[in-house]
Amino acid sequence: MSGWGAAPLRADFIHRCLGTIDDKDMHVNAKDDKNLQEVLDKIASHEPAAREVLQRMHQVVLAAAPDLKPRVWYGAAGYAKSASTPVLVFFRKDEFMTLGLTEKAAVAPAGGPDGLLMPCAWYFEGLDEATERRVADIVRAATA
Repeated sequence: MSGWGAAPLRADFIHRCLGTIDDKDMHVNAKDDKNLQEVLDKIASHEPAAREVLQRMHQVVLAAAPDLKPRVWYGAAGYAKSASTPVLVFFRKDEFMTLGLTEKAAVAPAGGPDGLLMPCAWYFEGLDEATERRVADIVRAATA
């Protein structure tokens, strides 16, 4: 036999090496990859100072909740549990940079002096270590 041999042997080898990949899995991965690229392109479209901060915010969000799937949502970088579920966390750059939670995120009243108010949006000008830790906490709580 030359090369890989008969087609059934090649198929068996591929199956053993890669496991079973069905068309649905390949479609989901392709959609996730496309959505990720759209988010990265959206971030890259900003001026350099904002771009740097938004790229870091993207990294912080995904580090806090690695299973989230990014996609562009109403012009913002949005993050959901899958490509077909509602966005939970988003950030955007308009006049200010904003981190926000949607009504589908796990939110609860703040209590204390804030009473029944539910914190769900924050403006930011940049990211420092304390802000990154707080963002990570917010993302983990929102996606719990």
